[in-house]
Amino acid sequence: MNSTLVVLASLDGLAYAALVFLVSVGLSLIFGVLRVVNVAHGSLYAFGAYLAATLGLLIAPVSPWLTYPALIVASVIIGVVAGGAIERVLLSRVYGREEVLQLLITFAVFMVMDNLQRLIWGVQPIYAAEPLKLLPNVSVFGVSYTAYQVIVLPVTAVVALIGLRYFLRKTLSGAVILAVTEDREAATAIGINAQRVYFMTFVIGATLAALGGALASPTTSLVPGMGTEMIVLSFAVAATAGLGQIEGTAITALAIGLARAFVIYLQPEFEVLVPYLIMVAVLLIRPEGLFGTTRVRKI
Repeated sequence: MNSTLVVLASLDGLAYAALVFLVSVGLSLIFGVLRVVNVAHGSLYAFGAYLAATLGLLIAPVSPWLTYPALIVASVIIGVVAGGAIERVLLSRVYGREEVLQLLITFAVFMVMDNLQRLIWGVQPIYAAEPLKLLPNVSVFGVSYTAYQVIVLPVTAVVALIGLRYFLRKTLSGAVILAVTEDREAATAIGINAQRVYFMTFVIGATLAALGGALASPTTSLVPGMGTEMIVLSFAVAATAGLGQIEGTAITALAIGLARAFVIYLQPEFEVLVPYLIMVAVLLIRPEGLFGTTRVRKI
Protein backbone atom coordinates (compact mmCIF):
# COMPACT_ATOMS: atom_id res chain seq x y z
CA MET A 1 0.00 0.00 0.00
CA ASN A 2 1.64 3.25 -1.12
CA SER A 3 1.54 6.57 0.72
CA THR A 4 -1.24 8.00 -1.47
CA LEU A 5 -3.58 5.14 -0.61
CA VAL A 6 -2.70 5.49 3.07
CA VAL A 7 -3.70 9.16 3.00
CA LEU A 8 -6.88 8.43 1.05
CA ALA A 9 -7.88 5.63 3.40
CA SER A 10 -7.18 7.82 6.43
CA LEU A 11 -9.29 10.68 5.07
CA ASP A 12 -12.11 8.32 4.07
CA GLY A 13 -12.04 6.77 7.54
CA LEU A 14 -12.04 10.17 9.25
CA ALA A 15 -15.03 11.43 7.28
CA TYR A 16 -16.98 8.22 7.80
CA ALA A 17 -16.10 8.09 11.49
CA ALA A 18 -17.50 11.60 11.98
CA LEU A 19 -20.90 10.55 10.63
CA VAL A 20 -20.94 7.28 12.56
CA PHE A 21 -20.01 9.12 15.76
CA LEU A 22 -22.93 11.55 15.49
CA VAL A 23 -25.42 8.70 15.14
CA SER A 24 -23.74 6.42 17.69
CA VAL A 25 -23.38 9.07 20.38
CA GLY A 26 -27.10 9.85 20.13
CA LEU A 27 -27.89 6.15 20.51
CA SER A 28 -25.47 5.85 23.43
CA LEU A 29 -26.88 8.95 25.15
CA ILE A 30 -30.44 7.66 24.93
CA PHE A 31 -29.46 4.30 26.36
CA GLY A 32 -27.32 5.86 29.08
CA VAL A 33 -30.22 7.97 30.39
CA LEU A 34 -33.41 6.14 29.39
CA ARG A 35 -31.99 2.58 29.40
CA VAL A 36 -33.81 2.01 26.10
CA VAL A 37 -32.17 0.41 23.07
CA ASN A 38 -33.67 2.56 20.31
CA VAL A 39 -33.85 0.48 17.14
CA ALA A 40 -35.71 3.36 15.43
CA HIS A 41 -32.52 5.44 15.63
CA GLY A 42 -31.57 4.39 12.09
CA SER A 43 -34.87 5.71 10.74
CA LEU A 44 -34.20 9.09 12.33
CA TYR A 45 -30.85 9.12 10.51
CA ALA A 46 -32.57 8.31 7.20
CA PHE A 47 -35.33 10.90 7.71
CA GLY A 48 -32.72 13.54 8.51
CA ALA A 49 -30.91 12.72 5.27
CA TYR A 50 -34.03 12.76 3.12
CA LEU A 51 -35.44 15.96 4.60
CA ALA A 52 -32.07 17.72 4.27
CA ALA A 53 -31.82 16.64 0.62
CA THR A 54 -35.39 17.78 -0.04
CA LEU A 55 -34.80 21.20 1.52
CA GLY A 56 -31.48 21.49 -0.30
CA LEU A 57 -33.05 20.80 -3.70
CA LEU A 58 -35.74 23.41 -3.01
CA ILE A 59 -33.36 26.08 -1.68
CA ALA A 60 -30.37 25.63 -4.03
CA PRO A 61 -31.93 27.54 -6.98
CA VAL A 62 -32.52 30.52 -4.68
CA SER A 63 -29.17 30.53 -2.87
CA PRO A 64 -26.82 27.52 -2.82
CA TRP A 65 -25.21 28.65 0.44
CA LEU A 66 -28.56 28.36 2.23
CA THR A 67 -28.27 24.59 1.80
CA TYR A 68 -25.87 24.60 4.77
CA PRO A 69 -28.35 25.96 7.34
CA ALA A 70 -30.91 23.64 5.72
CA LEU A 71 -28.86 20.69 7.03
CA ILE A 72 -29.24 21.97 10.59
CA VAL A 73 -32.90 22.87 10.16
CA ALA A 74 -33.71 19.41 8.82
CA SER A 75 -31.99 17.66 11.71
CA VAL A 76 -33.75 19.82 14.31
CA ILE A 77 -37.15 19.28 12.70
CA ILE A 78 -36.72 15.51 12.65
CA GLY A 79 -35.26 15.42 16.18
CA VAL A 80 -38.00 17.53 17.74
CA VAL A 81 -41.03 16.38 15.74
CA ALA A 82 -40.31 12.70 15.05
CA GLY A 83 -38.10 12.09 18.09
CA GLY A 84 -40.44 13.97 20.42
CA ALA A 85 -43.47 12.08 19.12
CA ILE A 86 -41.78 8.69 19.56
CA GLU A 87 -40.83 9.44 23.14
CA ARG A 88 -44.05 11.14 24.22
CA VAL A 89 -46.57 8.87 22.49
CA LEU A 90 -44.86 5.48 22.84
CA LEU A 91 -41.79 5.21 25.04
CA SER A 92 -43.17 7.27 27.92
CA ARG A 93 -45.76 4.53 28.43
CA VAL A 94 -43.28 1.67 28.80
CA TYR A 95 -40.52 3.00 31.06
CA GLY A 96 -39.76 0.45 33.73
CA ARG A 97 -41.40 -2.35 31.74
CA GLU A 98 -39.60 -5.38 30.31
CA GLU A 99 -36.68 -4.52 28.03
CA VAL A 100 -38.03 -6.80 25.31
CA LEU A 101 -41.24 -4.73 25.15
CA GLN A 102 -39.25 -1.51 24.69
CA LEU A 103 -37.15 -3.20 22.02
CA LEU A 104 -40.22 -4.46 20.15
CA ILE A 105 -41.84 -1.02 20.24
CA THR A 106 -38.80 0.74 18.80
CA PHE A 107 -38.46 -2.01 16.18
CA ALA A 108 -42.10 -1.48 15.20
CA VAL A 109 -41.44 2.26 14.90
CA PHE A 110 -38.44 1.49 12.71
CA MET A 111 -40.56 -0.64 10.37
CA VAL A 112 -43.31 2.00 10.19
CA MET A 113 -40.83 4.82 9.49
CA ASP A 114 -39.00 2.72 6.90
CA ASN A 115 -42.22 2.23 4.94
CA LEU A 116 -43.25 5.85 5.50
CA GLN A 117 -39.92 6.89 3.99
CA ARG A 118 -40.75 4.92 0.83
CA LEU A 119 -44.25 6.41 0.75
CA ILE A 120 -43.01 10.01 0.98
CA TRP A 121 -39.84 9.91 -1.14
CA GLY A 122 -40.33 6.82 -3.26
CA VAL A 123 -37.70 4.22 -4.08
CA GLN A 124 -35.63 6.12 -6.65
CA PRO A 125 -32.22 7.43 -5.45
CA ILE A 126 -32.07 11.09 -4.43
CA TYR A 127 -28.85 13.07 -4.69
CA ALA A 128 -28.42 16.63 -3.44
CA ALA A 129 -24.70 17.41 -3.51
CA GLU A 130 -24.83 21.22 -3.48
CA PRO A 131 -23.09 21.64 -0.08
CA LEU A 132 -20.34 19.29 -1.25
CA LYS A 133 -19.81 21.14 -4.54
CA LEU A 134 -19.74 24.62 -3.01
CA LEU A 135 -16.43 24.03 -1.23
CA PRO A 136 -13.22 23.48 -3.19
CA ASN A 137 -10.97 20.48 -2.80
CA VAL A 138 -8.02 20.72 -0.42
CA SER A 139 -4.62 19.11 -0.69
CA VAL A 140 -3.62 16.79 2.14
CA PHE A 141 -0.04 15.48 1.82
CA GLY A 142 -0.35 15.93 -1.92
CA VAL A 143 -3.72 14.18 -2.16
CA SER A 144 -6.72 16.19 -3.35
CA TYR A 145 -9.82 15.65 -1.23
CA THR A 146 -13.19 17.36 -0.78
CA ALA A 147 -13.11 20.07 1.90
CA TYR A 148 -16.64 19.15 2.95
CA GLN A 149 -15.62 15.64 3.98
CA VAL A 150 -12.17 16.38 5.38
CA ILE A 151 -13.07 19.61 7.23
CA VAL A 152 -16.82 20.12 7.67
CA LEU A 153 -17.70 16.60 8.83
CA PRO A 154 -14.86 16.10 11.37
CA VAL A 155 -15.20 19.65 12.73
CA THR A 156 -18.94 19.17 13.21
CA ALA A 157 -18.32 15.90 15.06
CA VAL A 158 -15.73 17.53 17.34
CA VAL A 159 -18.05 20.49 18.04
CA ALA A 160 -20.87 18.04 18.86
CA LEU A 161 -18.61 16.11 21.23
CA ILE A 162 -17.34 19.23 23.02
CA GLY A 163 -20.82 20.74 23.14
CA LEU A 164 -22.34 17.56 24.56
CA ARG A 165 -19.61 17.28 27.19
CA TYR A 166 -20.07 20.90 28.19
CA PHE A 167 -23.85 20.59 28.30
CA LEU A 168 -23.79 17.51 30.52
CA ARG A 169 -21.04 18.65 32.88
CA LYS A 170 -21.29 22.43 33.05
CA THR A 171 -24.98 23.29 32.80
CA LEU A 172 -27.90 22.87 35.18
CA SER A 173 -29.91 20.88 32.64
CA GLY A 174 -26.95 18.56 32.14
CA ALA A 175 -26.57 18.10 35.88
CA VAL A 176 -30.26 17.19 36.10
CA ILE A 177 -29.83 14.60 33.33
CA LEU A 178 -26.83 13.08 35.10
CA ALA A 179 -28.76 12.99 38.38
CA VAL A 180 -31.64 11.08 36.79
CA THR A 181 -29.16 8.75 35.09
CA GLU A 182 -27.43 7.97 38.37
CA ASP A 183 -30.54 7.43 40.49
CA ARG A 184 -33.98 8.17 39.11
CA GLU A 185 -35.79 7.55 42.40
CA ALA A 186 -33.58 9.90 44.39
CA ALA A 187 -33.74 12.56 41.67
CA THR A 188 -37.54 12.34 41.58
CA ALA A 189 -37.67 12.57 45.38
CA ILE A 190 -35.94 15.97 45.32
CA GLY A 191 -38.37 17.35 42.76
CA ILE A 192 -36.76 16.57 39.41
CA ASN A 193 -39.26 15.75 36.66
CA ALA A 194 -37.79 12.54 35.24
CA GLN A 195 -40.31 12.40 32.39
CA ARG A 196 -39.20 15.83 31.18
CA VAL A 197 -35.56 14.75 31.40
CA TYR A 198 -36.30 11.64 29.34
CA PHE A 199 -38.09 13.70 26.71
CA MET A 200 -35.25 16.21 26.45
CA THR A 201 -32.62 13.47 26.26
CA PHE A 202 -34.46 11.55 23.57
CA VAL A 203 -34.92 14.68 21.46
CA ILE A 204 -31.19 15.48 21.74
CA GLY A 205 -30.25 11.94 20.76
CA ALA A 206 -32.74 11.93 17.88
CA THR A 207 -31.43 15.28 16.64
CA LEU A 208 -27.87 13.95 16.62
CA ALA A 209 -28.98 10.94 14.56
CA ALA A 210 -30.83 13.20 12.12
CA LEU A 211 -27.80 15.51 11.96
CA GLY A 212 -25.64 12.56 10.95
CA GLY A 213 -28.08 11.78 8.15
CA ALA A 214 -28.35 15.41 7.06
CA LEU A 215 -24.57 15.77 6.85
CA ALA A 216 -24.29 12.48 4.95
CA SER A 217 -26.90 13.50 2.36
CA PRO A 218 -24.53 15.55 0.11
CA THR A 219 -21.98 12.73 -0.01
CA THR A 220 -24.09 9.82 -1.22
CA SER A 221 -27.25 8.82 -3.06
CA LEU A 222 -30.16 8.38 -0.68
CA VAL A 223 -31.85 5.03 -1.11
CA PRO A 224 -34.39 3.01 0.91
CA GLY A 225 -32.75 0.93 3.60
CA MET A 226 -29.92 3.36 4.35
CA GLY A 227 -31.11 3.60 7.95
CA THR A 228 -30.75 -0.15 8.45
CA GLU A 229 -27.05 -0.19 7.65
CA MET A 230 -26.36 2.79 9.90
CA ILE A 231 -28.27 1.53 12.93
CA VAL A 232 -26.46 -1.82 12.84
CA LEU A 233 -23.08 -0.10 12.57
CA SER A 234 -24.02 2.38 15.31
CA PHE A 235 -24.92 -0.46 17.64
CA ALA A 236 -21.53 -2.02 16.93
CA VAL A 237 -19.74 1.24 17.76
CA ALA A 238 -21.81 1.97 20.88
CA ALA A 239 -21.50 -1.60 22.18
CA THR A 240 -17.76 -1.70 21.52
CA ALA A 241 -17.26 1.57 23.39
CA GLY A 242 -19.69 0.69 26.17
CA LEU A 243 -23.27 1.93 26.04
CA GLY A 244 -23.56 5.36 27.63
CA GLN A 245 -19.88 6.27 27.09
CA ILE A 246 -19.74 9.51 25.09
CA GLU A 247 -15.98 10.04 24.81
CA GLY A 248 -15.44 6.31 24.30
CA THR A 249 -17.92 6.38 21.42
CA ALA A 250 -15.82 9.04 19.66
CA ILE A 251 -12.61 7.02 19.97
CA THR A 252 -14.31 3.79 18.91
CA ALA A 253 -16.03 5.43 15.93
CA LEU A 254 -12.66 6.75 14.76
CA ALA A 255 -10.99 3.36 15.18
CA ILE A 256 -13.75 1.46 13.37
CA GLY A 257 -14.01 4.12 10.66
CA LEU A 258 -10.29 3.94 9.94
CA ALA A 259 -10.23 0.13 10.05
CA ARG A 260 -13.15 -0.07 7.63
CA ALA A 261 -11.53 2.42 5.24
CA PHE A 262 -8.22 0.56 5.13
CA VAL A 263 -9.96 -2.77 4.58
CA ILE A 264 -11.89 -1.26 1.63
CA TYR A 265 -8.57 -0.45 -0.05
CA LEU A 266 -6.84 -3.70 0.90
CA GLN A 267 -9.54 -6.39 1.03
CA PRO A 268 -12.89 -4.82 0.05
CA GLU A 269 -14.78 -8.11 0.41
CA PHE A 270 -14.28 -7.88 4.19
CA GLU A 271 -15.62 -4.32 4.50
CA VAL A 272 -18.92 -5.37 6.09
CA LEU A 273 -17.28 -7.76 8.55
CA VAL A 274 -14.59 -5.54 10.07
CA PRO A 275 -16.71 -3.44 12.50
CA TYR A 276 -18.43 -6.52 13.86
CA LEU A 277 -15.24 -8.54 14.16
CA ILE A 278 -13.81 -5.69 16.24
CA MET A 279 -16.98 -5.60 18.34
CA VAL A 280 -16.95 -9.36 18.97
CA ALA A 281 -13.25 -9.35 19.84
CA VAL A 282 -13.73 -6.51 22.34
CA LEU A 283 -16.88 -7.90 23.95
CA LEU A 284 -15.32 -11.34 24.41
CA ILE A 285 -12.60 -9.70 26.51
CA ARG A 286 -14.61 -6.84 28.05
CA PRO A 287 -18.37 -7.55 27.95
CA GLU A 288 -19.06 -4.01 29.26
CA GLY A 289 -17.15 -2.45 26.32
CA LEU A 290 -13.78 -0.74 26.03
CA PHE A 291 -14.76 2.23 28.19
CA GLY A 292 -17.77 0.79 30.03
CA THR A 293 -17.94 0.06 33.73
CA THR A 294 -19.69 -2.75 35.52
CA ARG A 295 -22.96 -1.53 37.00
CA VAL A 296 -24.31 -2.82 40.29
CA ARG A 297 -27.90 -3.86 39.99
CA LYS A 298 -30.16 -2.63 42.79
CA ILE A 299 -32.56 -5.19 44.21
